Amino acid sequence: MNREGENTTMFNSTFVRPLHFYLGGFYNIPHVKYYYVFLCFVYIMTVLSNGFLLSVIYLVKTLHTPRYIIVFNLALTDLCGSTALIPKLLDTFLFNRRYIAYEACLSYMFFVLFFGSMQSWTLVIMAYDRFVAICFPLRYNIIVTRKSIVTILLCSWTSLVMVIGALVGLLERLSFCASVVIQSFFCDHGPTYRLACNNTYINYIMANFTFAVVICIPLVLIGRASPFSLILTSIALSRTVSREERHKAMRTCTSHLILVALSFIPYLGTNITVITNGIDPNMRILNSSLSHTVPSLLNPIIYALKTKEVINAFKRLCKRKKINKFVSQLHTRTS
Repeated sequence: MNREGENTTMFNSTFVRPLHFYLGGFYNIPHVKYYYVFLCFVYIMTVLSNGFLLSVIYLVKTLHTPRYIIVFNLALTDLCGSTALIPKLLDTFLFNRRYIAYEACLSYMFFVLFFGSMQSWTLVIMAYDRFVAICFPLRYNIIVTRKSIVTILLCSWTSLVMVIGALVGLLERLSFCASVVIQSFFCDHGPTYRLACNNTYINYIMANFTFAVVICIPLVLIGRASPFSLILTSIALSRTVSREERHKAMRTCTSHLILVALSFIPYLGTNITVITNGIDPNMRILNSSLSHTVPSLLNPIIYALKTKEVINAFKRLCKRKKINKFVSQLHTRTS
């Protein structure tokens, strides 16, 4: 079957828009179905862990604090990002449905990139919360309020919708007159716009701008906040009498740095290797797919589900349900 340029609609002599793209990732990898099973397991556990965290934060009013509003947002973007990517990935490659409609491909691209971008900026907002808590503890409740955090989150969502929308929307100006095979595991922006026959300079500039907004700026902001916070934390904790408080503060900082490392290092490592030494396309796709899926599973476990606040809130929630159930049974018997 000829995949190169088939299923295209020609609007004029120079502009060609394909009816479909063909996702060429995970080609000729031995025993790749085991990897699909692993991704299915990752998705199920991601839904369960993030769904559990969202439910606990929503139902327990003591967790309606600025910090846990940010955690709620991270769990929501992790859940939505995994749902946007993994089910379609499994449907595409596990059942060999590699053709994807042009409009569906752009929608797929938008949602995967948008939720990935929102994860990056949620980590920035987390770093800001920890920075204020450590550097300005007496003014924390004045600076970091629920209103301010919700405002920052809404601004982030709105700004990233516009940035990713522009990134994807600019593909509409491209003509795909040759290959329609996207060498990736989803409709990734880079492998897609490079297939175009006409001038892609604007798309190249927009791709670099988006990379700066989503990766570079968050890393710089987190990098400036985190080491400074850790230094101040060490100084402040050395004067703290309570060992429990010292451990709690250090756990919070180290958990955040682990989340940042999980989110950025695999992605940057893969891309730097591709640019400098080159890497096997299948290895690049495997690494990239892991960096898109595994952090969403580990984020709630590392940052929230191991904290005493969430565990105690869950225990209170269970206790409240048991009491309500007992009262309802008692009411039924007496009536």
